[in-house]
Amino acid sequence: MAYRLFLTARHTLMIMARDFDGAPPAFSDALASLSTARTRQDVALAEAQAPARIAPYAVAISGEVTASDAEGSGRFVLLHDPSGHDAWEGEFRIVALVKARVSAEVGGDDIWSDVAWSWLEESLTGVAYRALGGTVSKVLNRSYGELAERPQDVVVELRVSWTPLDTDMEPHVQAWTELMAACAGVPPLPEGVTMLPGSRP
Repeated sequence: MAYRLFLTARHTLMIMARDFDGAPPAFSDALASLSTARTRQDVALAEAQAPARIAPYAVAISGEVTASDAEGSGRFVLLHDPSGHDAWEGEFRIVALVKARVSAEVGGDDIWSDVAWSWLEESLTGVAYRALGGTVSKVLNRSYGELAERPQDVVVELRVSWTPLDTDMEPHVQAWTELMAACAGVPPLPEGVTMLPGSRP
Protein backbone atom coordinates (compact mmCIF):
# COMPACT_ATOMS: atom_id res chain seq x y z
CA MET A 1 0.00 0.00 0.00
CA ALA A 2 1.27 3.50 -0.79
CA TYR A 3 1.34 5.68 2.28
CA ARG A 4 2.51 9.17 3.09
CA LEU A 5 3.74 10.65 6.33
CA PHE A 6 0.92 12.20 8.30
CA LEU A 7 2.81 15.52 8.31
CA THR A 8 -0.28 17.67 8.88
CA ALA A 9 -1.11 15.77 12.03
CA ARG A 10 2.50 15.82 13.18
CA HIS A 11 2.31 19.60 13.27
CA THR A 12 -1.21 20.06 14.62
CA LEU A 13 -1.02 17.32 17.23
CA MET A 14 2.16 18.84 18.63
CA ILE A 15 0.22 22.08 19.05
CA MET A 16 -2.73 20.27 20.57
CA ALA A 17 -0.46 18.46 22.99
CA ARG A 18 0.03 21.76 24.82
CA ASP A 19 -3.68 21.63 25.66
CA PHE A 20 -3.13 18.30 27.41
CA ASP A 21 -0.58 19.29 30.07
CA GLY A 22 -0.62 16.55 32.67
CA ALA A 23 -2.33 14.08 30.32
CA PRO A 24 -1.85 10.41 31.20
CA PRO A 25 1.16 8.75 29.55
CA ALA A 26 -1.15 6.41 27.65
CA PHE A 27 -2.90 9.32 25.93
CA SER A 28 0.42 11.02 25.19
CA ASP A 29 1.65 7.80 23.59
CA ALA A 30 -1.51 7.60 21.50
CA LEU A 31 -1.05 11.19 20.30
CA ALA A 32 2.56 10.45 19.39
CA SER A 33 1.52 7.44 17.31
CA LEU A 34 -1.06 9.55 15.46
CA SER A 35 1.50 12.28 14.77
CA THR A 36 3.77 9.84 12.90
CA ALA A 37 1.08 7.66 11.28
CA ARG A 38 1.45 6.89 7.56
CA THR A 39 -1.77 7.02 5.59
CA ARG A 40 -3.01 6.83 2.00
CA GLN A 41 -1.74 9.55 -0.31
CA ASP A 42 -5.20 10.06 -1.81
CA VAL A 43 -6.82 10.95 1.53
CA ALA A 44 -6.08 14.43 2.91
CA LEU A 45 -6.14 14.72 6.70
CA ALA A 46 -6.40 17.71 9.02
CA GLU A 47 -7.10 18.57 12.63
CA ALA A 48 -10.78 18.78 13.59
CA GLN A 49 -12.67 20.01 16.63
CA ALA A 50 -12.81 17.22 19.19
CA PRO A 51 -15.89 16.59 21.36
CA ALA A 52 -15.50 18.09 24.81
CA ARG A 53 -17.98 16.18 26.99
CA ILE A 54 -17.73 12.54 25.99
CA ALA A 55 -14.37 11.81 27.60
CA PRO A 56 -11.73 13.66 29.66
CA TYR A 57 -9.33 13.50 26.72
CA ALA A 58 -10.16 13.53 23.02
CA VAL A 59 -8.57 14.29 19.66
CA ALA A 60 -10.25 14.43 16.25
CA ILE A 61 -9.10 14.24 12.63
CA SER A 62 -11.07 15.00 9.49
CA GLY A 63 -10.39 13.33 6.17
CA GLU A 64 -11.30 13.84 2.53
CA VAL A 65 -10.67 11.62 -0.48
CA THR A 66 -8.75 13.63 -3.08
CA ALA A 67 -8.81 11.14 -5.96
CA SER A 68 -10.41 12.42 -9.15
CA ASP A 69 -14.13 11.72 -9.59
CA ALA A 70 -14.44 10.43 -6.01
CA GLU A 71 -16.43 12.01 -3.20
CA GLY A 72 -15.71 10.75 0.26
CA SER A 73 -15.05 12.28 3.65
CA GLY A 74 -14.92 11.28 7.27
CA ARG A 75 -14.00 11.94 10.84
CA PHE A 76 -11.82 9.99 13.27
CA VAL A 77 -12.17 10.64 17.00
CA LEU A 78 -10.00 9.10 19.69
CA LEU A 79 -11.47 9.21 23.20
CA HIS A 80 -9.61 8.42 26.42
CA ASP A 81 -10.91 7.97 29.96
CA PRO A 82 -8.12 6.94 32.37
CA SER A 83 -10.68 5.49 34.78
CA GLY A 84 -12.01 3.16 32.12
CA HIS A 85 -15.48 2.88 30.64
CA ASP A 86 -17.64 -0.23 30.92
CA ALA A 87 -19.38 0.36 27.60
CA TRP A 88 -16.02 0.73 25.85
CA GLU A 89 -14.48 -2.32 27.53
CA GLY A 90 -11.34 -0.27 28.03
CA GLU A 91 -9.83 3.18 28.51
CA PHE A 92 -9.85 4.18 24.83
CA ARG A 93 -12.58 4.34 22.21
CA ILE A 94 -12.39 5.20 18.54
CA VAL A 95 -15.47 6.73 16.92
CA ALA A 96 -15.30 6.98 13.14
CA LEU A 97 -17.53 8.42 10.44
CA VAL A 98 -17.30 7.78 6.71
CA LYS A 99 -19.54 9.43 4.10
CA ALA A 100 -19.36 8.83 0.36
CA ARG A 101 -21.35 9.63 -2.74
CA VAL A 102 -21.93 6.55 -4.88
CA SER A 103 -23.62 5.81 -8.19
CA ALA A 104 -27.36 5.17 -8.19
CA GLU A 105 -26.72 1.62 -9.39
CA VAL A 106 -24.36 0.85 -6.52
CA GLY A 107 -26.40 2.69 -3.90
CA GLY A 108 -29.61 1.00 -5.01
CA ASP A 109 -28.25 -2.46 -4.30
CA ASP A 110 -29.96 -3.88 -1.19
CA ILE A 111 -26.79 -5.64 -0.06
CA TRP A 112 -24.63 -2.51 -0.23
CA SER A 113 -24.71 -2.02 3.54
CA ASP A 114 -23.44 -5.58 4.07
CA VAL A 115 -20.66 -4.96 1.57
CA ALA A 116 -19.68 -1.70 3.27
CA TRP A 117 -19.57 -3.43 6.65
CA SER A 118 -17.38 -6.18 5.18
CA TRP A 119 -14.98 -3.47 3.94
CA LEU A 120 -14.78 -2.15 7.50
CA GLU A 121 -13.99 -5.58 8.89
CA GLU A 122 -11.43 -6.15 6.13
CA SER A 123 -9.73 -2.83 6.82
CA LEU A 124 -9.40 -3.82 10.50
CA THR A 125 -7.77 -7.15 9.69
CA GLY A 126 -4.61 -7.46 11.78
CA VAL A 127 -5.55 -4.47 13.97
CA ALA A 128 -5.78 -5.02 17.73
CA TYR A 129 -9.33 -4.10 18.76
CA ARG A 130 -12.57 -5.33 20.34
CA ALA A 131 -16.20 -4.27 20.84
CA LEU A 132 -16.84 -3.22 17.24
CA GLY A 133 -20.26 -1.77 16.51
CA GLY A 134 -21.95 0.66 14.18
CA THR A 135 -24.53 1.44 11.52
CA VAL A 136 -24.62 1.80 7.75
CA SER A 137 -27.11 4.31 6.33
CA LYS A 138 -28.09 5.34 2.83
CA VAL A 139 -29.71 8.61 1.78
CA LEU A 140 -31.44 8.65 -1.61
CA ASN A 141 -32.21 12.04 -3.16
CA ARG A 142 -34.57 12.24 -6.13
CA SER A 143 -35.35 15.46 -7.96
CA TYR A 144 -38.81 16.41 -9.26
CA GLY A 145 -40.48 19.11 -11.33
CA GLU A 146 -38.06 21.40 -13.08
CA LEU A 147 -35.19 19.49 -11.44
CA ALA A 148 -36.41 16.08 -12.60
CA GLU A 149 -33.58 15.81 -15.15
CA ARG A 150 -30.99 15.63 -12.40
CA PRO A 151 -29.61 12.15 -11.80
CA GLN A 152 -30.52 10.32 -8.63
CA ASP A 153 -28.13 11.16 -5.80
CA VAL A 154 -27.05 8.48 -3.29
CA VAL A 155 -24.95 9.14 -0.20
CA VAL A 156 -23.89 6.34 2.10
CA GLU A 157 -22.74 6.81 5.67
CA LEU A 158 -20.99 4.54 8.15
CA ARG A 159 -20.90 5.40 11.84
CA VAL A 160 -18.72 2.94 13.71
CA SER A 161 -16.76 2.62 16.92
CA TRP A 162 -14.33 0.15 18.43
CA THR A 163 -11.90 -0.17 21.32
CA PRO A 164 -8.16 -0.31 20.56
CA LEU A 165 -6.20 -2.77 22.69
CA ASP A 166 -3.04 -0.66 22.96
CA THR A 167 -1.82 2.91 22.43
CA ASP A 168 -0.55 2.42 18.87
CA MET A 169 -3.15 4.27 16.81
CA GLU A 170 -1.42 4.13 13.44
CA PRO A 171 -3.14 0.88 12.32
CA HIS A 172 -6.51 2.31 13.34
CA VAL A 173 -6.22 5.58 11.43
CA GLN A 174 -4.89 3.61 8.44
CA ALA A 175 -7.92 1.32 8.56
CA TRP A 176 -10.22 4.34 8.65
CA THR A 177 -8.60 5.94 5.58
CA GLU A 178 -8.72 2.62 3.72
CA LEU A 179 -12.43 2.34 4.48
CA MET A 180 -13.03 5.92 3.35
CA ALA A 181 -11.29 5.29 0.03
CA ALA A 182 -13.13 2.00 -0.52
CA CYS A 183 -16.53 3.58 0.05
CA ALA A 184 -15.65 6.39 -2.36
CA GLY A 185 -14.83 3.82 -5.03
CA VAL A 186 -11.04 4.16 -4.87
CA PRO A 187 -9.51 0.66 -4.72
CA PRO A 188 -6.40 -0.29 -2.74
CA LEU A 189 -3.06 0.38 -4.40
CA PRO A 190 -0.46 -2.35 -4.82
CA GLU A 191 2.53 -2.20 -2.48
CA GLY A 192 4.95 0.54 -3.55
CA VAL A 193 2.57 2.12 -6.10
CA THR A 194 1.74 5.81 -5.77
CA MET A 195 -1.35 7.26 -7.43
CA LEU A 196 -0.62 10.26 -9.63
CA PRO A 197 -2.65 13.44 -8.97
CA GLY A 198 -5.92 13.47 -10.89
CA SER A 199 -5.76 9.78 -11.79
CA ARG A 200 -7.91 6.81 -10.83
CA PRO A 201 -6.71 3.21 -10.84
